[in-house]
Amino acid sequence: MTTKYEVGSVHTGKVTGIQAYGAFVALDEETQGLVHISEITHGFVKDVNEHLKLNDEVQVKVLSIDENSGKISLSIRATQEAPVEEKKEAVQRKPKKRQATVKTETETPQGFNTLKDKLEEWIEQSKREEIKK
Repeated sequence: MTTKYEVGSVHTGKVTGIQAYGAFVALDEETQGLVHISEITHGFVKDVNEHLKLNDEVQVKVLSIDENSGKISLSIRATQEAPVEEKKEAVQRKPKKRQATVKTETETPQGFNTLKDKLEEWIEQSKREEIKK
């Protein structure tokens, strides 16, 4: 059944069913797969019916095939180019490089101190604060 379809391949299919979680697309007379709501288009999809109708012909990319169950995961958005706004957001979301901090000798060591060491330090700080009062 799924032997003629490979992960990554693109096919034309027909929408055969629409559910709240996605749409079923027939790849041929015997094989159909599911396009999850998140794979319908770029951006947020609130209602599948706003984007697809029964019997619509759509380009889909095979994302995965479960040989045991015969289920095929499909994507429509993987066949479309991302909008310019989404590309800009992806570039802007790159993590920023962190700058190294220089530690001076007067600073108290932080980070991987054991709880025992920290507890002793806190007790000393508490005693100093009591003396000030």
